[in-house]
Amino acid sequence: MTVKDLQEDELQYFYSAYLKTLDEQEELKSALLKGRKSIEDLVHGLTDEQFLLSYGEGKWTVAEVLVHLIDTERVFQYRAFRISRNDKTPLPGFDHDIFVLESKANQRTKEDILAEYLSVRDASISLFDAMQDENLRRVGTASGIPWSVAALGLVISGHQKHHENILQERYFN
Repeated sequence: MTVKDLQEDELQYFYSAYLKTLDEQEELKSALLKGRKSIEDLVHGLTDEQFLLSYGEGKWTVAEVLVHLIDTERVFQYRAFRISRNDKTPLPGFDHDIFVLESKANQRTKEDILAEYLSVRDASISLFDAMQDENLRRVGTASGIPWSVAALGLVISGHQKHHENILQERYFN
């Protein structure tokens, strides 16, 4: 499944900005694997000082951005799992700012956060890899809007790429 394969009713316009960061021909699994390597390389290249860097007052540190990626991926995994199993229950939204605040990311090590990220990403790869096209095409409701399972997986990758772009532009440029 690729971005190009998604239909209009599989996600809301707001989230398409994340998809625009991806190659529209790239397969879901490939995008997840590429993102895994990208974050691993990024974290290995950071000093401890850079890990706690914020580009402005009230802005997240690199550690907080990474934990935000982990948290969001977990929520989107759960949504994808429920919808893929044909669960029609509308799923709630979440407040990413509260999640980051409660994460205490700045008190954790690079190694600890990277290990958690890799574990969560490997779970995503495993989850989506095991799905048939029928499951990937299923549409459910989360945060009051329709989502296909495939769209959730691709947005996981695009959301990460979006934040990697911000890190490059505002933190390390």
